[in-house]
Amino acid sequence: MKMISYRRVFPILLPRFGFSNHFHQFAPRGESPHAIDSKSSHVYKDWLSQPEVIRIFHSLKNPSLALPLLDKLSLRKDYNPNESVYSTVIEKLAVAKNFDGIEALMLRIKGERKCRLSDKFFRSVIKIYGHSAGRINKAIETLFDMPNYKCWPTTTTFNFVLNLLVSSKQFDIVHEVYSGAPRLGVEIDTCCLNIIIKGLCECGRIEAAFKVLDEFPEQNCKPNVRSFSTIMHGLCQLGRVDEAVDLMKRMEMERVEPDSVVFNILISGFRKQRRVKEAIDLFDKIMLNGCNPNPATYQEVLYCLLDEMRFREAKVFMGRMIEKRMNPSYESYKLLLQGFCRENSVEDAEWALNQMVAHGFLPRRGTWNSIVRCVDGLGVIHDISFGF
Repeated sequence: MKMISYRRVFPILLPRFGFSNHFHQFAPRGESPHAIDSKSSHVYKDWLSQPEVIRIFHSLKNPSLALPLLDKLSLRKDYNPNESVYSTVIEKLAVAKNFDGIEALMLRIKGERKCRLSDKFFRSVIKIYGHSAGRINKAIETLFDMPNYKCWPTTTTFNFVLNLLVSSKQFDIVHEVYSGAPRLGVEIDTCCLNIIIKGLCECGRIEAAFKVLDEFPEQNCKPNVRSFSTIMHGLCQLGRVDEAVDLMKRMEMERVEPDSVVFNILISGFRKQRRVKEAIDLFDKIMLNGCNPNPATYQEVLYCLLDEMRFREAKVFMGRMIEKRMNPSYESYKLLLQGFCRENSVEDAEWALNQMVAHGFLPRRGTWNSIVRCVDGLGVIHDISFGF
């Protein structure tokens, strides 16, 4: 039987595109290309399904050839791209860092109108513009251009763009985008308002953040623990710890349960102001209320004790952490060890050193010098035995 020419079957898939797959890969399983008559070859070889087109793009070794290949495919009678095909081409262009190509493709998609596109598709494009390309303005344009593609953004996509702006510290644009929600048919939710609060706190506008918190009911939303903790963090950063404590009381009145993040923020705030007793009292309150503090909470309390040079209390507290399988930080061990050395408490220093080594840390030169001075000054250098 006459062999069918590769160039006759795929006249538009020229070797210069790096397409190395042979025709038999697209033939039905169990069939040999030599065993297919001319009529079958037209069905199986000249007609490409969408999954086959996607496989062709995946086979490209040079991702920068994705657009030229799409141009060639568009000349075929069976050219009928769907969202998956467009997504694959965009992925290839993103790998090649051809962001101008993605912009050109998006214009082409709008003109072709070959298929309906989902919100997920646009969110992926926006992520590429925002994270990979650093084209924040293009991400915003894409969001507001979605209705022109007959697709309306979900709240998730809208919030993604807001968070992108806050993360890139483009606070001046956040309100402009937020104000465009009604135009896009986006319903404001708690997550959206939390992002606005986060942006206001990060640029030091705490009073404005409080106003947003007060506006939750007007938006038919209910603040959650993250709404409050974000403002608490902003207050503590500015040294306004008492206001943060008052906000926690308001939170409890509104029946929003504090979590470990809230307690960590407040304890850290007390520590910065050297209000150790209040930090420890808050920790005790947490325990009495049946809450389960996370390792970060324990670590903050431990730092409070070490800052106040209450080393024996810190040792007991560290022991509690170790019993709960929480590993104190290297800095904690170092401060405790140096503190005991200053107090010439060799046995306690030995305990701290052994725990330090047991948890995978080794003292540095300055800490070793403290240990040597301690034991040498007491004349017990030959009597002490470290367990490692």
